[in-house]
Amino acid sequence: MEPTNLRGGSLRETITKMNSMRGSLSRRMTSTNNSMWTSNGVDVFNRSSRDHEDDEEALKWAALEKLPTFDRLRKGLLFGSQGASAEIDIHDIGFQDRNKLVERLVKVADEDNEKFLWKLRNRIDRVGIDLPEIEVRYEHLTIEADAYVGSRALPTFTNFITNFLETVLNSLHILSSRKKKLTILNDVSGIIKPCRMTLLLGPPSSGKTTLLLALAGKLDSALKVTGKVTYNGHGMNEFVPQRTAAYISQYDLHIGEMTVRETLEFSAKCQGVGSRYDMMVELARREKEAKIKPDPDIDIFMKALATEGREASFVTNYILKLLGLDICADTMVGDEMIRGISGGQKKRVTTGEMLVGPSKALFMDEISTGLDSSTTYSIVNSLRQTVKILNGTAVVSLLQPAPETYNLFDDIILISDGKIVYQGAREDVLGFFESMGFKCPERKGVADFLQEVTSKKDQEQYWMRRDETYRFITAKEFAEAYQSFHVGRQLGDELATSYDKSKSHPAALSTQKYGIGKKQLLNVCTEREFLLMKRNSFVYIFKFIQLAVMALITLTLFFRTEMHRDTMEDGLKYAGALFFIVTTVFFNGLSEIAMTIFKLPIFYKQRDLLFYPSWAYAIPSGILKIPVQFVEVGIWVILTYYVVGFDPSPARFFKHFLVLVLVNMMSSGLFRFIGAVGRTMGVANTFGVFVLLLQFALGGFVLSRVDVKKWWIWGYWSSPMMYSLNSILVNEFDGKKWKQIVPNTTDSLGVAVVTARGFFPNAYWYWIGIGALIGFAIVFNICYSLALAYLNPFGKPQAMISEGTEKEESNSEDQNKKKGMVLPFEPHSITFDEVIYAVDMPQEMKYQGATEDRLVLLKGVSGAFRPGVLTALMGVSGAGKTTLMDVLAGRKTGGYIEGSIKISGYPKKQETFARISGYCEQNDIHSPYVTVYESLVYSAWLRLSHEIDEKTRKMFVEEVMNLVELTPLRSALVGLPGVNGLSTEQRKRLTIAVELVANPSIIFMDEPTSGLDARAAAIVMRTVRNTVDTGRTVVCTIHQPSIDIFEAFDEVNLLNVFYFSFEINY
Repeated sequence: MEPTNLRGGSLRETITKMNSMRGSLSRRMTSTNNSMWTSNGVDVFNRSSRDHEDDEEALKWAALEKLPTFDRLRKGLLFGSQGASAEIDIHDIGFQDRNKLVERLVKVADEDNEKFLWKLRNRIDRVGIDLPEIEVRYEHLTIEADAYVGSRALPTFTNFITNFLETVLNSLHILSSRKKKLTILNDVSGIIKPCRMTLLLGPPSSGKTTLLLALAGKLDSALKVTGKVTYNGHGMNEFVPQRTAAYISQYDLHIGEMTVRETLEFSAKCQGVGSRYDMMVELARREKEAKIKPDPDIDIFMKALATEGREASFVTNYILKLLGLDICADTMVGDEMIRGISGGQKKRVTTGEMLVGPSKALFMDEISTGLDSSTTYSIVNSLRQTVKILNGTAVVSLLQPAPETYNLFDDIILISDGKIVYQGAREDVLGFFESMGFKCPERKGVADFLQEVTSKKDQEQYWMRRDETYRFITAKEFAEAYQSFHVGRQLGDELATSYDKSKSHPAALSTQKYGIGKKQLLNVCTEREFLLMKRNSFVYIFKFIQLAVMALITLTLFFRTEMHRDTMEDGLKYAGALFFIVTTVFFNGLSEIAMTIFKLPIFYKQRDLLFYPSWAYAIPSGILKIPVQFVEVGIWVILTYYVVGFDPSPARFFKHFLVLVLVNMMSSGLFRFIGAVGRTMGVANTFGVFVLLLQFALGGFVLSRVDVKKWWIWGYWSSPMMYSLNSILVNEFDGKKWKQIVPNTTDSLGVAVVTARGFFPNAYWYWIGIGALIGFAIVFNICYSLALAYLNPFGKPQAMISEGTEKEESNSEDQNKKKGMVLPFEPHSITFDEVIYAVDMPQEMKYQGATEDRLVLLKGVSGAFRPGVLTALMGVSGAGKTTLMDVLAGRKTGGYIEGSIKISGYPKKQETFARISGYCEQNDIHSPYVTVYESLVYSAWLRLSHEIDEKTRKMFVEEVMNLVELTPLRSALVGLPGVNGLSTEQRKRLTIAVELVANPSIIFMDEPTSGLDARAAAIVMRTVRNTVDTGRTVVCTIHQPSIDIFEAFDEVNLLNVFYFSFEINY
């Protein structure tokens, strides 16, 4: 059966337009939806729950049931604070009532979510409705990329020229390609079954993310793909995979100016309700026929989820509660420049952004990075409940799952070197590896064992056949042995039997490209753009002030007492003043380049997820700024027009104003287009300056029309500046004050001034210029929308085959023996007593009822960190671990700090403390256009003492690279996170290395193992341990530590929400 569109849009339009026919339409829906949602052979209309109910409530419910279907789906019974129920329209439920309803349904997420989901499921089951299910199959999937080796992947000028010439010669079949084929996934097959939680494990660069992207239909088009992926037997071209499945990235890209609640609500609005409306129609019909009265709270919640426009608020409140984000719901997400939520909370926002949608298949890539074990367990457990009860499909990639989290999964996919080593039930995975001769130690986490047993460096320690000589078993050998293992044989048998398409639920696969209609998409994007304009109001206020200052300078330069109208020279002064005015207003749009590029990463992410089309994003950014542009030009014109002494006619004043408004609109559209085409500040600024030069040179003022060579005259006629100047000059010099005749000619002075620069003096040229500016503004905004639609970010994810891989393997034992830095340093301890840190109470929290002026983030924290002692800061996400380290390190530039901080007994002075301390941030921020080695050398050159000679510096850098195992990547470009360059774990190791080469006495590390698998985390902790053994003071915040990592610490400080609870020394 082909997947069909189940949104019922045309049906609802008919209902809306023909209210008198609602009853008949409701009856017609019976035959349409009956087969779609029927449970075969189940008679569900044989019982009623109306035995014991309040008479008044029964009357209200009876009144609801008499309403037509369309109205019945919009109304419900809502219980108030006194317990009495009242009939209410879903659209009229306020913020407080909504919060109370969700609180009643899910008071404590860990305890009540499962009960709540079972209430939903029981309501659906007792009327015999089938829920959609999705089974995902991938068969003989091979994905390859072309990659350069080593330094040839660097974007140098020489490489660019060489690669360009090579590409040309390759296309002519003169020269063979120097690129090497890199196989990311090699002939993998498997089945992702519904109602089962699947855990995807594997070391970094093993192909986990590529597999998830392939299953979600989001692979880069540059990759070579063979094999197929099907959903319920349907190929990817038969439905819209981005709307059917949700891919949750490991990278956190959000708009920092929006709050957590606003971010999730926007996502929910864009994704729509899916097939929930059609299911609710059928559910209400069957309950009415069976005389079943549902739970009022469940009824309102389900109706709200199925109602476009209201589902966002309810599902957002529910997901906020589920992910533990309700405590920061009205806090800004934040970014590098805006203080916001913690890294762990940001990771949960990334997860929640897709959970609020109606997608039935979830592919989640490393969602636990930055989260503590308790929070990860809670999220995975809630996800498991949803998948099990509501027939979902989920594949989750985790790096260091704790044993209790690992046990929540039903199936395991283990991938290594592009091969699937194992896929099947969790209970059988250890049996498979024992059959291969490897056994998991008793105190070892199974997930850590699985990721290390395929590694050449770690495999031998798990060999259990002592009577046999150990040899390294490759991923290929494991994969071949799996095919003969009973789990592998069973999977092969299932793949041999093709999926019966007739069993696919019609509502399982989405065939609509977007979740809501075009009008709703435009409204949602307009609301967000208006919100961002309010949040960025400082930018517009600054531009107002800037224009006012420039206007004051202009009117002093061209003051009317010095501006006469007697000679050609006088006229040219006025023309120069008008040219300066047009140029200033034209330049005013230049800020659009930066504002456009800043938001592009979020746009690309949401565009690829099919949240909205490019035109829905582009139109509001042009339309909503028109009032601002009127104000900007109004400030300029009011201050300058009469003071400079332009024509006093009111008509010419407003025509002057109109020209400048259109110039402002045109330039804003032009620079938005340049930003969308350039995509990076470097390219866009270069292109933007070039465009400005062309405008000035060919605008008709700097070079007169008669001076422009004939092969450049096309630039003159296509220049918006020319039409702007012609219009504003004609408007001024066609006035009565310029009608005097120039001696020895028949032309008026105004005509002579205009024609002197090659412009056209006819009055109708004013309106030609107006029309041209309107046309240019429209064309530039259309081009902006097209650039957004068809261009992708620069620097696609690129593979790089590193040089010296063999050298890394042969030197692994030597690297393990290194014990850290040998440069001299002075050990220091740090003590802090009754440290309090507070910030001004956010306005959003005041709106929610907060009465205090300050929000206290640290409450009387005391402690000490000593040399040679490795200390762990632990606590739930949002407890204040990073905040405490920021305060101690002097990185908090705002807020209020109280208490005592001493270094080796002396009060801390930030000026000198910065020279002896290092700070490894949770976010890995590096210059993207340098190599790993260049990053380390640059850091060492700036931060090491000048007494250390060049040779020692370079030796020290090499030593640090060996310690963190970055030597094979020394020539690799760092790149941008999630775009190109280093992977997450490689970037984390580089962050640590950049601080280690400064040879600090005190090192703060904010979650150094987040984003790393068990082996990479062990490498990092070994490096940290070696650093501590040299006598340095090291403090780490840590999340989800394995037994091995936890035992590496000497002291543990447990931080509860905003204060120390207790300290453990062992």
